[in-house]
Amino acid sequence: MMRHALDGLIVLDFTHIGAGPTCTMLLADMGARVVKVEPPQGELGRQLGPAWIGGDSALYHAFNRNKLGLSLDLKTPQGVEVARTLARTADVLVESMRPGVMRRIGLGYDVLSAHNPGLVYASISAYGQDGPYAERPGVDGIIQADSGLMSLIGTPASEPCKVQAPVVDVFTGYVAALGILAKMMERRRDGRGGHLDINLLNAALALQQPSIAGYLADGVLPKRQGSAAPYSAPNEAFETADGWIMVAAYNGGRWDRLCEVLGRVDLIHDQRFETSVARVANREAMRDTLGPLFKAQPSEHWLAVLRKVDVLCTRVADYADLVGHPQVAANAMIAEMNHPALGTIQVPGFPINSRESNAVPHAPAPALGEHSADILASFGFSRGAIADLLDRKVIGSRHPRTDP
Repeated sequence: MMRHALDGLIVLDFTHIGAGPTCTMLLADMGARVVKVEPPQGELGRQLGPAWIGGDSALYHAFNRNKLGLSLDLKTPQGVEVARTLARTADVLVESMRPGVMRRIGLGYDVLSAHNPGLVYASISAYGQDGPYAERPGVDGIIQADSGLMSLIGTPASEPCKVQAPVVDVFTGYVAALGILAKMMERRRDGRGGHLDINLLNAALALQQPSIAGYLADGVLPKRQGSAAPYSAPNEAFETADGWIMVAAYNGGRWDRLCEVLGRVDLIHDQRFETSVARVANREAMRDTLGPLFKAQPSEHWLAVLRKVDVLCTRVADYADLVGHPQVAANAMIAEMNHPALGTIQVPGFPINSRESNAVPHAPAPALGEHSADILASFGFSRGAIADLLDRKVIGSRHPRTDP
């Protein structure tokens, strides 16, 4: 079962907001024991909203399920020493500080790997650990702009747009998790860990492989085309009498069948539209011709007749549609978490073997420092040492069932 694939793996999570927490959440979803280390005031992701769930951002709850929470003040020598102690027996450490910060406070890879050669240490940053932009901060929107992704989003007449979902953050988290698992496989052979340089810029470029490859091939800058795919047509959204549908009818005889359904068989042999390449070149004329036809009937009419002749199509859904989507329900991708103070919380679930993986409720994201004492005890700290750290405010502790 995927939920137990990484049982026994100990992961220290020094990340915040999106990319790093996505990575460590995936590891936690697969059974790793992930200790989320936060500063006394909590990580920034708790503060980004709307929406809110129990005083914390929905973003925080979405990215931090199945983790244990440790509040630790790394601005104190004692806090740094606690982190070093945890790292001596951890398998993986993931951090998303600005490059050089972990090294300056004494938690760099060189220091920690000297005591734990098997440690897999993943650094997630905006631009990478080295190079002229290494010191620059960056978040999802900044990297969408700097990577060229924003130049693809929108219509020819629109201002530059970003993908509203944090796709670069999330994809970077998946890339980081993949890299960690690959490095763990290497460790099985030679017993040594290593340092992984994962950054948002690289992930954003990988996310755009077809578009960038096209530019490298012909030197033509892609244009913003709304819902249309730049390499095939029709492969875009059309307005109907009561909404919008997405239609992909560019191959396998589907163009011919689309023309037949629309009552325009004459278009099949129109030289402007005879091939997908021709339709891409004459996309504006194609849309001017097909657009009024689609507006004549409601979406359900077109979906029914197009599916009957195997033309790919679907309604352009919003999130209200998504929550009621029968296949999303069948895939069990709206997962539940039982929070001791807030009741049931719903978030998107783990996407691999989703029915099995999300059948059992996930553990909710931890309150700030919720498991601090238990975590340190499990790493060998005595009761007295834990009490002293609490008194000195090096660690914090809060229980979600009783604390405000």
